[in-house]
Amino acid sequence: MASLEDELRLDEEENLRELAFIRSSLPAELKERFSDADILWLMDAIVEYYFTSGILESDDEEIDIDMEAIALQVCRQAEKDGAGEFAPADVFFIVQADLDFQEQNL
Repeated sequence: MASLEDELRLDEEENLRELAFIRSSLPAELKERFSDADILWLMDAIVEYYFTSGILESDDEEIDIDMEAIALQVCRQAEKDGAGEFAPADVFFIVQADLDFQEQNL
C-alpha cells in the first residue's frame, strides 16, 4: 500500500503530465495567455465541476458533456475566487484538452 507521500507525489506527477498535454494542445495564441498556474487552477476547477454537477454519478454508459457549459462555469468560479478573468471561448480549449487527456488515460 502506497504511503500518503507516495500518493501525493504520483498525483503531482500526473498533474504535470496533464499540464504538459494541455499546453501542447492549446492554439499558439493561447499558450502565451495562460500561465502554468492558470492551467493548474483551471484543471482543479474542471474536476470540481465534474464532482458537483453529478456527471460522475450517472449510470449511463455514454454521458453527454457540455464543454461550453463547463467552460462558462469554470470562468465564473475563477472570477468569484479571484483566480482571474478568463474568456469562456479560451477556457473551452482547456476543457477539451482536459477531457482528451482523461479519455487517453483511463
